[in-house]
Amino acid sequence: MSTNLKAGSPAGAAAPKDSGDSGHAAGLGRLIIDGMRRNMRQYGMLFALGLIVILFEVWTGGDLLLPRNVSNLVLQNSYILILAIGMMIVIIAGHIDLSVGSITAFTGALAAVLMVTHHWSWPVAAIAVLAVGALAGAMQGFFIAYLGIPSFIVTLAGMLLFRGLTEIFLKGQTLGPFPEGLQKVANGFLPEVGPDTNYHNLTLLLGLGLIALVVWQEVRDRKRQQEYALDVLPAKLFALKLTALVAAVLVFTLLLASYKGAPVVLIVLAVLLVAFGYVMRNAVIGRHVYAIGGNLPAAKLSGVRDKKVTFAVFLNMGMLAALAGLVFAARFNAASPKAGVNFELEAIAASFIGGASMSGGVGTVLGAIIGGTVLGVLNNGMNLVGVGTDWQQVIKGLVLLAAVGFDVWNKRKVGS
Repeated sequence: MSTNLKAGSPAGAAAPKDSGDSGHAAGLGRLIIDGMRRNMRQYGMLFALGLIVILFEVWTGGDLLLPRNVSNLVLQNSYILILAIGMMIVIIAGHIDLSVGSITAFTGALAAVLMVTHHWSWPVAAIAVLAVGALAGAMQGFFIAYLGIPSFIVTLAGMLLFRGLTEIFLKGQTLGPFPEGLQKVANGFLPEVGPDTNYHNLTLLLGLGLIALVVWQEVRDRKRQQEYALDVLPAKLFALKLTALVAAVLVFTLLLASYKGAPVVLIVLAVLLVAFGYVMRNAVIGRHVYAIGGNLPAAKLSGVRDKKVTFAVFLNMGMLAALAGLVFAARFNAASPKAGVNFELEAIAASFIGGASMSGGVGTVLGAIIGGTVLGVLNNGMNLVGVGTDWQQVIKGLVLLAAVGFDVWNKRKVGS
């Protein structure tokens, strides 16, 4: 009997240790899964983007993440990402804008007429074009906000109106080239500075600064949420999230720095992301946009001036569409009557893929960037592997349907 006890004692001593290790791992696994479930809307598309990148990186034999291709990916999708930022805010407010593609074409045509035909300096012409874009958005915002006409109808009319004006301005012909200074905004890179390190030094510095900003922002937001007794990610999951963000920014920075550096238009996108992200998170008007999109009657009772907010949202969308028009025209060094075709659909798709809700009141500016990047990686990856344009449309349609379907499923699950 005693022999059995002695023989069993080592096993008995080892068992609790193994059980503790497995229990700790299982507990950590449950922690991560629970955290992902609670934050599925916020992080689901980030995981999807990572999986898509890995898939095409393997499928293309490593061509997707070549430094040159990553730079081209930024340049090719810059104007869609600019539109997606504005469209996300429009959708959060509970509206839709079908005219942005036509406004993009119209403002590009106006820029060409001013710079090429009338020889305006490009900075002055660019300011005038942005003002015209804002005016176009304000006109539509007036009909929607103050006359109560549904945004779908107003912007559908705007789509036809500005497409026709584009044809009139260009007389059915392509007009170019644009001044070299404007071309550098759309196609150029940051200048070389410092000693030769085999990397673009300025891009490395900007990347390190961005990493510091991301860490500071995440830590600060977590502390604020804790101060207000709000739910926060568990410490281990928060550390995992922070590590993943830092790694992603570092890899992206090194890829850009090993080619020609950061494109100028990427800096423009970064400024827009930070500015609009701050406004939507912290500014009063940003909270009002979420309020009127989430529950318009309640927002009115709370004193939100919904008409002014809606007007401002569409004015902003028009100005961003004008900026996208400048970038698109400068990138291709010409204004074309067929420019901007289906851009509104790409921007809407990017917003919904990035987490916007059909009912309004939900979404983030960062989500719009993520959604636009998903579409950009899909387009670029499928081109690299030789997928035809017909199947590309099918695949993008299925991705959009899956994103909206996930939103509906998530709402029902939360409701239940």
